Amino acid sequence: MKVYHGSSLIVDKPNVSFSRQNLDFGKGFYVTSYQAQAERWAKRKALRTGSVPIISVYELNENHEDFRVLRFAEDNEAWVEFVCDCRKGKDAYLQYDIIIGSVADDRVYTAVDMYYRGIWDIERTLSELKYYEMNDQICIIKQHFIDAQLSFLDSYEVIS
Repeated sequence: MKVYHGSSLIVDKPNVSFSRQNLDFGKGFYVTSYQAQAERWAKRKALRTGSVPIISVYELNENHEDFRVLRFAEDNEAWVEFVCDCRKGKDAYLQYDIIIGSVADDRVYTAVDMYYRGIWDIERTLSELKYYEMNDQICIIKQHFIDAQLSFLDSYEVIS
């Protein structure tokens, strides 16, 4: 499967040690199967850093039987709880090699935050999440997964 990483530089040799903490699925190397989504990420990163938006393209081997995979097939209570825990710095994500699911972008995170603060119950939170556009994120937690399953193909600059 072809996947994309949006950044402000070419990432031909991904390394999880350069990842940020407290993201949706924990500290890891994030890619998506949606090219337009990666381009939005790259543009946002380039604006923050004063650089150009770059997409790195990879082939992700879909045979994960030798790895610990957590896949959220839908935005459900387990997904909401997991994202909240990761964003609070908890480390349950470390038991996996790769985590696959939806993105809790700023709009989605507003709904998740309403749940986290006890303002909305899980039903209201999940009903709000149904209105957001399709997206995904694949978080590779462990470097050995990258080394075995992810192959750099190409990169390009995003033209606005």
